[in-house]
Amino acid sequence: MKRRSFIKSLGSSFALASILNIKSSHAEEKTQFKWKMVTSWPKNFPGLGVGAENLANLINILSNNRIKIKVFGSNELIPPLEVFDFVSKGGAELGHSGAYYWKGKSPGCQFFSSVPFGLNAQEMNAWLYYGGGLKLWEKLYGAFNLIPRPAGNTGAQMGGWFNKEIKSLSDLQGLKMRIPGLGGEVLSRAGGVPVTLAGSEIFTALQTGTIDATEWVGPYNDRAFGLYKAAKYYYFPGWHEPGPTIECLINKTAYNTLPQDLQFIVDTACKAINIDMLSDYTAKNNLALQYLKSKNIVIKEFPREIMNKLRYISKQVMKEISTHDSITKEIYVSYNNFQKNVSPWTEISDKSFLNIR
Repeated sequence: MKRRSFIKSLGSSFALASILNIKSSHAEEKTQFKWKMVTSWPKNFPGLGVGAENLANLINILSNNRIKIKVFGSNELIPPLEVFDFVSKGGAELGHSGAYYWKGKSPGCQFFSSVPFGLNAQEMNAWLYYGGGLKLWEKLYGAFNLIPRPAGNTGAQMGGWFNKEIKSLSDLQGLKMRIPGLGGEVLSRAGGVPVTLAGSEIFTALQTGTIDATEWVGPYNDRAFGLYKAAKYYYFPGWHEPGPTIECLINKTAYNTLPQDLQFIVDTACKAINIDMLSDYTAKNNLALQYLKSKNIVIKEFPREIMNKLRYISKQVMKEISTHDSITKEIYVSYNNFQKNVSPWTEISDKSFLNIR
């Protein structure tokens, strides 16, 4: 009854009620799967870390505890940027992270996190669920014994924290900035020096001058890390991550040992948490922004000259990495075509409404 009530409370948008109609054998119903989830986030960190916990709890509840998941924050079991390999090899059954961290595995991974000047959160979900994106993601990760699932989104991010004003392109020359993935490659070609750091390392690096600037997420998470204590200038928009997807990595061997109903529960829980996290960020970012405004920081918009240059470089980078291998080319073509096709609707729906609201 508790399980049925929980499913009913989530609504019918994900057809969760159909879980109850998937049959499993009596033996399967008695089998319990004890799984581990490793993450790239500090334990219970707002938004990201909590999202991992919420996913684990939802799977536990929907499965009547037939799947029991223990969540490990970054550095509790492994370093934050070793999630991909650890889950791939079966060290844990689940991982919670961002696909752009794995560009060393394949450049194509980065398209499933965020592309500079690319799809926003809603467009990203549309591409993954209804534009063929998820099938390509599964094809890419399958070679690593992994199954990917969208499991969160922060929405459009901020442009980052800087220890000096950014007035022109010359201010990017030699700028050491924590910025991973495709955004980092674009910054590099604009004259900056991209640095990849786990979230837990950012504050100290910024405060000590190891880096000159950092992007992280947005007000909600930036406040939690106290980044306003280490840099004064807070820039927007988040050109590098307009709608970054957070991923759940599932060890393929472990997934295939599950009966059909539990596979469906894992898949559906990921989809529910994908929407839940975006809602959480949308609700919390403005509250955090008001707090940050009271802390004597300077919130500024990037100069148009800089945005135009970074957009131009971004298009070049996308085309170049698409030639790396056949799967990356396939992903690039799919993503690029979807963005071209969805943009006219976004322009006359969301953008036009926001301009007059």
